[in-house]
Amino acid sequence: MNNYKIAVIPGDGTGPEVVNEGLKVLAAAAQKFGFKYETVNYDFGGARYLRTGEVLPASAIGELKTFDAMFLGAIGHPDVKPGILEKGILLKLRFDLNQYINLRPVQLFDARFCPLKDKGPEHINFTVIRENSEGLYAGAGGNLFKDTPQEVAIQESINTRFGVERCVRYAYEYTQKYSRKKQLTLCGKTNVLTYAFDLWQRTFNEVAKEYAEIKTDYAHVDAITMWFVKNPEWFDVIVTDNMFGDIITDLAAMIQGGMGIAAGGNINPDGVSMFEPIGGSAPKYTGQGVINPLAAIGAVAMLLREVGEDKAANAIEKSIRLVVTTKIKDLAAGKMGYSTAEVGDLVVKHL
Repeated sequence: MNNYKIAVIPGDGTGPEVVNEGLKVLAAAAQKFGFKYETVNYDFGGARYLRTGEVLPASAIGELKTFDAMFLGAIGHPDVKPGILEKGILLKLRFDLNQYINLRPVQLFDARFCPLKDKGPEHINFTVIRENSEGLYAGAGGNLFKDTPQEVAIQESINTRFGVERCVRYAYEYTQKYSRKKQLTLCGKTNVLTYAFDLWQRTFNEVAKEYAEIKTDYAHVDAITMWFVKNPEWFDVIVTDNMFGDIITDLAAMIQGGMGIAAGGNINPDGVSMFEPIGGSAPKYTGQGVINPLAAIGAVAMLLREVGEDKAANAIEKSIRLVVTTKIKDLAAGKMGYSTAEVGDLVVKHL
């Protein structure tokens, strides 16, 4: 019997509430599908920072490398200046744990929850693969003459052949293994960002020679945002850089029904990966029992697939789909017709 060690970071705001439901479903799946696991909780987040002044202890990265996977609720506290927790926890974990892929499946389960006219589940079913450790998020740059009329701010996008190629290769492998249409699209801005995306385009084209069965194409990021709205059915798998991936996946979340259903993974294919709902801490809903936990439960399914428990992952996703299509009234917080805990119970019931 497989036994997994999972690090749990409930985090801030509604993070602990949705994590509780994810763990509830994980326990039911383990019992049904015959695997074991143990969890270790970490209190990283705004409350710890306000109490101790420490974002991450020095021992954190080394400890987390010993786990099979990580499950994150949310990071973001209204009493902490923006950027402190995001850089000190989220980006540091991604960079130091070498989680160089951000994986975002995008699937609409019920046309009722799509804001696009005449679009249903058959039109919105694609995956965005975002490079997760370079680009504008690498932190290169600085200020000159700060707080003066002559201030200069420089933020540099770092793109290495090594980093781009390993992301592109992951995208081709993922397309070969999981995609419906065996189609991979590169999203960039080759007409303006001529240095960075020349590297991306050349790498994409060279690696394509090893995957003759995969259809490839290219689209500017601004065009993709238009086509997500007009023709989302065109897409199968999309690969892109850090910044563009951050932007287009939020748009993708909206057309699949909103942040309450959107899950993602920060993947190190050779190490420990971290899975999370992408909606944030939503502090205004904290403690009310109204936040939608389905994204966090979907993140548990992604976690299980990453460690090889495909049957359990498929069952959870099937149950989520059933709950969305036959039970809840809305995906938005406070409008589901059920409490946070009751939605978790429904997923367990239909596993």
